[in-house]
Amino acid sequence: MDQDDMTPTAVPDTPAASENIQIEEPANALPVLTAADLPESWRQAMARAGWTDLTPVQSRAIPYVLAGRDLLVQSRTGSGKTGAFVLPILERINPRLNACQALVLVPTRELAQQVSHDAALLAGDSGIRVTAVYGGVGYGQQLDAFRQGAHLVVGTPGRVLDHLIRRSLSLESLKILVFDEADRLLSMGFYQDMLDVKHYLPAKSVNGAKSVDGYMFSATFPIRVKQLAKQFLHEPDFLGLSSENVHVVETEHCYYITPGMDKDRSLVRIIEVENPESAIIFCNTRDRVQYVTVVLQRFGYDADALSSDLSQKDRDRVLNRVRQGTLRFLVATDVAARGIDIPELSHVIQYEPPEDPELYIHRAGRTGRAGASGVAITLVNELEDTKLRRIARQYEIELQQRPLPSDEDVAAVVGERTTVFLETKLRARDKLQTERMRRFVPQAQNLAESEDGLALLAMLLDDYYQVTMHKPPPIKEPEEAARPSERYTGGNKRRRSGRRGPRK
Repeated sequence: MDQDDMTPTAVPDTPAASENIQIEEPANALPVLTAADLPESWRQAMARAGWTDLTPVQSRAIPYVLAGRDLLVQSRTGSGKTGAFVLPILERINPRLNACQALVLVPTRELAQQVSHDAALLAGDSGIRVTAVYGGVGYGQQLDAFRQGAHLVVGTPGRVLDHLIRRSLSLESLKILVFDEADRLLSMGFYQDMLDVKHYLPAKSVNGAKSVDGYMFSATFPIRVKQLAKQFLHEPDFLGLSSENVHVVETEHCYYITPGMDKDRSLVRIIEVENPESAIIFCNTRDRVQYVTVVLQRFGYDADALSSDLSQKDRDRVLNRVRQGTLRFLVATDVAARGIDIPELSHVIQYEPPEDPELYIHRAGRTGRAGASGVAITLVNELEDTKLRRIARQYEIELQQRPLPSDEDVAAVVGERTTVFLETKLRARDKLQTERMRRFVPQAQNLAESEDGLALLAMLLDDYYQVTMHKPPPIKEPEEAARPSERYTGGNKRRRSGRRGPRK
């Protein structure tokens, strides 16, 4: 959950009138709720959380969750999205049924802790039991919570899947499935785990009616997230609450202020946190293109340069990779990138603002095409900040400043992704492989107790991360993903005992 999602919030009496918010609703939109429409128990829950009123996303999304209509909800960070699904979920849970009735999938353990804590606060003494489920910790407390009959489970897909495989968690009584921060779920590498969790959902009824109501909340809805929605939700409506005055409505414009002598390392940290599926990185000069390309390649990224001083052979080689969709990062000048079209480009990164303000629009317009959303990121130093703001005023672009990730931020994100994939590989091991692996447990313990040993472990993790994590998992077509996996037999609840193939 966004850290400020549960912060006491005051909004206008009529949520629709909230300043600078543009609403996109379904054609058959449901009436908006206000605090006055809520039962006393809800108002007491809001008081416990320190709320003074419903936020716009809460007043509009809650009716759909109560009505059981699948919904995609797009709203900015810190707008109260978590409360928009937690409050109506609590209303739909039967506390007398000791089973999981609502599942919320989140991208990080910190988010699982935050959402479960705030859900428990809203639940109060209603008898509804909430538990957080995530990796990197022991199973004991989580198993105890399931034995006691947790009603609302908030967890990362990998650890939830672990419990489903062990049959310590059952989704037979599930009513509601929520994907919180769906764009980050994909960027963290959880796609395959989410597909596997899907096989444990209750089967549809005989007449084909859905068995579980699905909701997806995200600050942005790139095409990858929309494809994900088709695989998990049933004909979802779309509710969008976005800021006005964005020049390219499909594109999110943001910038980072970077230290003048540290822009190259700042770019690396931003890439790690953003995890673009594919991007053009624009530089103003050929020398800068070559320098940035070398930096990215030395850090292990799949990057290549395109500038006017390339030989025709090298230019053809780079362009072929672009056309085939096999190049993740293209570093180029504006002149070299003319006439090049990369389909479904997720990000445009401007290593520096363009000399000509009009070029900003041409660069940013490379992403967010054909109804998809994209992200345009600009790196600026203190002097370039003024220049970028002048461009934004000229073209009425709403720029969002993001805090520059620290080394600690990157370490946390990288560590989380590494854990996700390692836990997936561990689940795929059969008994013989697990027995063989135990030979190294004493050595791992010894290595962890010395500085030199820790360096060896860190080296192994870094090598694994470089070859495994730099590209997000591929998105299958809905029809392909909907077919039962060959790892399952006997309906959608049993796994084959054989080894599961590695994630690609």
